[in-house]
Amino acid sequence: MSQGEADETERARLLFAGRIEFLKSAPALQFLPDPDFPEIAFAGRSNVGKSSLLNALTGRKSLARASVTPGRTQELNFFDVGEPARLRLVDMPGYGFAKAPPEVVKKWQRLVRDFLRGRVVLKRVLLLIDSRHGIKPPDLEMMAMLDEAAVVYRLVLTKADKIKPSELEAIQAATAAEARKHSAAFPELLVTSSETKAGIEALRTAVLADAGI
Repeated sequence: MSQGEADETERARLLFAGRIEFLKSAPALQFLPDPDFPEIAFAGRSNVGKSSLLNALTGRKSLARASVTPGRTQELNFFDVGEPARLRLVDMPGYGFAKAPPEVVKKWQRLVRDFLRGRVVLKRVLLLIDSRHGIKPPDLEMMAMLDEAAVVYRLVLTKADKIKPSELEAIQAATAAEARKHSAAFPELLVTSSETKAGIEALRTAVLADAGI
């Protein structure tokens, strides 16, 4: 790691070690906060480990509460980072939940599609993929939605500690190959584990770079 990279890693660590506060939940576009700061959104299938990754990223234990019922959270949750605030994290509702009523799924689709298309301060979406399963059809649907909205996104593999290194390598290769087929997908993957904290430093640095701060 070069000195410049080390400096950026430390800057990211200090930012996320400081003030991080829940701002609000938005069940519809009219409840969105004012577009005052660059936003980085986190998306993923239900049970992909999004809450755990957000907690690991911010060094908190319960910043994002994991729901026991997949698909339960159907709102956009906003968190301010920094004192004064410099960045906003957006916890998007999970997708791919098979047991939700059709009207709930349609509401989710409208909310997410409208948010992606119209949010000028949205700098990047981090699309979480479970390392144990790789990209699934619901993930492809989300990638297509992001491509259509022309929102650049990074693919982030979660739970990397849950599979063998050889299996992880194969999943990485397959995920990267799929990413190359999508116009809005960032070419480089991030590989993380919320339990071992592997890849968390790189994720923090990427968030700052994507936000342009």
